[in-house]
Amino acid sequence: MILVNGKAEDRIAIADRGLQYGDGLFETIAYRNGIAEFLQQHIERLLLGCKRLRINFNQVDLLKDEITQICDDLADDGVIKIIITRGSGGRGYLANPDMVATRIVSSHPLPSYSDDNAVKGVAVRFCQHILSDNLQLAGIKHLNRLDQVLARNEWTDSAISEGLMSNAHGNIVEGTMSNLFMVLDNKLITPLLTHAGIAGIVRARLITIAQDYGLEFEERDISRLDINNAQELFVCNSVIGIWPIRSIETISYPVGPITQLLQMLLAKSPK
Repeated sequence: MILVNGKAEDRIAIADRGLQYGDGLFETIAYRNGIAEFLQQHIERLLLGCKRLRINFNQVDLLKDEITQICDDLADDGVIKIIITRGSGGRGYLANPDMVATRIVSSHPLPSYSDDNAVKGVAVRFCQHILSDNLQLAGIKHLNRLDQVLARNEWTDSAISEGLMSNAHGNIVEGTMSNLFMVLDNKLITPLLTHAGIAGIVRARLITIAQDYGLEFEERDISRLDINNAQELFVCNSVIGIWPIRSIETISYPVGPITQLLQMLLAKSPK
């Protein structure tokens, strides 16, 4: 099911700035057991992105109604995608401040991943494409995903489940579709996202869980040497939850106790 500005539709205007310039934001929400998981957190991130990009979006109540309508239409678990664009306008980068935002809400089947991904872990690789630094765009889920598209198309081997992306300084920032955590010297560490990367909903939840549980935690730059020396590694996002990393190229990692603990605590966490 697809709703465009509240109407069942599968097209947008050719002049929509989301199509013309990638001028907008999106959210991907897991729908499981009749619940749109972390819905409020997704909406809050969406609103933060609109504020950052100065998109005139004041239709939250309409959006929530449309999400409810999409959820009511789902018979099984699935994925809900929200797209907000600045709206339709003429050619050129300058946007009319009175432009009305476009709302697109759609439902999709839940991806079919092996249960072994969460239990035995996944194989990942390092991507060659460099993630762009941009203080204004860091953290938000904007529509400009060419970095991720180029990185993800570096491999077609189905045995590789994810690729890790670096910035221009050689530090690992995130996966093509996920956030990264590592355990080093028994401390849980995740990359800083001040210049690039998406501040994931599950990433934020895991940080809160770890701190509430009393785990030693730090956000900082992560180098390839750190990755080589890590005791545990895992990636996460709203759809996959937590996937332990069992190998990166020639280096193997165990599915360790902190990763397993966080999997258990996340599963019990309110959605």
